[in-house]
Amino acid sequence: MNENLYAVLAAGFPADPRAPCLILPDGRRYGYADIERASARYANLLVEAGTKQGDRIAVQVEKSPEALFVYLGCVRAGRVFLPMNPAYQPREVEYFLRDAEPSLFVCRPASLAAARALASAAGVARVHDLGMHGEGSLAEAAVGMSDHFETVECVGGDLAAILYTSGTTGRSKGAMLSHRNLASNARVLHRHWGFRAGDVLLHMLPTFHVHGLFIATHCAMLNGSPMLFEPRFDADRALELLPHATVFMGVPTYYTRLLAEAGLDRRVCATMRLFISGSAPLLPDTFREFRARTGHTILERYGMTETGMLTSNPYEGERREGTVGPALPATELRVVGEDGAPLPRGELGCIEVRGENIFQGYWRMPEKTREEFAADGFFRTGDMGCIDADGYVTIAGRSKDLIITGGLNVYPKEIEALIDAIPGVRESAVIGLPHPDFGEAVTAVVVRSRDGAEASAESILAGLKANLASFKLPKAVIFAEELPRNTMGKVQKNVLRSRYGGDARA
Repeated sequence: MNENLYAVLAAGFPADPRAPCLILPDGRRYGYADIERASARYANLLVEAGTKQGDRIAVQVEKSPEALFVYLGCVRAGRVFLPMNPAYQPREVEYFLRDAEPSLFVCRPASLAAARALASAAGVARVHDLGMHGEGSLAEAAVGMSDHFETVECVGGDLAAILYTSGTTGRSKGAMLSHRNLASNARVLHRHWGFRAGDVLLHMLPTFHVHGLFIATHCAMLNGSPMLFEPRFDADRALELLPHATVFMGVPTYYTRLLAEAGLDRRVCATMRLFISGSAPLLPDTFREFRARTGHTILERYGMTETGMLTSNPYEGERREGTVGPALPATELRVVGEDGAPLPRGELGCIEVRGENIFQGYWRMPEKTREEFAADGFFRTGDMGCIDADGYVTIAGRSKDLIITGGLNVYPKEIEALIDAIPGVRESAVIGLPHPDFGEAVTAVVVRSRDGAEASAESILAGLKANLASFKLPKAVIFAEELPRNTMGKVQKNVLRSRYGGDARA
């Protein structure tokens, strides 16, 4: 049996190959037969280009049907897909290219010259560009390829993707995800969330991370359903499309912005059966107001780049405010104390998980991988939480200082290192503070130096913009006389979060 992820998804394609898979804003449609042919062309192109099975294919492009075809073609050909946020700056991209050593780097047309320079410096031999309207050298090269391709035979443990995730060390880690990891999670979610004939997914998520690329897309394709495939989230556009959809997946920011629209009501949501939220905590006020306005209770779930989805509130049953629901079928979840021993229900501790969806480890970081797994194979998530008497999991926070803003991960060390190098800065601490729209706002607490140079919020932000993606930029810069420390000299970020909790500005 071929365990290639594409083969698993294709088993769910509709009997009529003309059935729509992607419906675009301009009315164009791509049927499942089109998906089959387009992905075959890109798979053939990767083979013709001289890439080998297991080679990494790095892609930093805007969301588009063509970008999805490239992903599927990469999986079909047994190559390892490495998506990158289009907001990443050259310094960040260079690190990924040097670390992953891809055989091919696909960039946006506007970034082609810079991409070639970065690729050359990193030893990447092939560079193509791909635009959001299907233009670019990659699409041009694929036109002449055969639209028939025998999906490469894979075993479940073969790598399908590497996604770089944040940590507290200041160095991004490449989470290695296998065909089995992705397929098992897709099957579980497809069943757990009740996907059925007639479903239509409103897809407004980006496709460079787990939520939009894997969770949303895989569920729809495994069900043979159409996706209303939008380039980005827009609240007005969402209100236009909700009456034509049955399922919507989003980050909490999407829901707060929908609630800001006067037109959000029960009538607009009459055809919907499921709203799902994840990637960041959903505020209780958002949960309650959305239910009151629409008659729908948002289903909140919990997952990670390294694991896919781990828990979910039930489709049938009580969706509890402030919880992420019980562990999903086929996922074992426990809460342990500092000694690693499992804790009784209701006690707060570290969340650990085990199952077929758990990643293969960190790319070229064997020691880090060993650190993150317990002796019995449970993965240490770094999240703190508890399990109630009914099995519902509540996330209390992160033992690591990871910030999740608008559903995107930001790690403080990277930003702190850049701020500390700015003239007039003695030291800094970057924290996440509650924000009604983004969930958490990146906030920099800065201690000025006494060397005569004068650092201002403006000079600090100006110094960061050229080196960081926009979502990593602090939304507020707060100046302090000193940073609070414990007896070991460690900065007490919990004290800073408590002290400045109301200072995150939109």
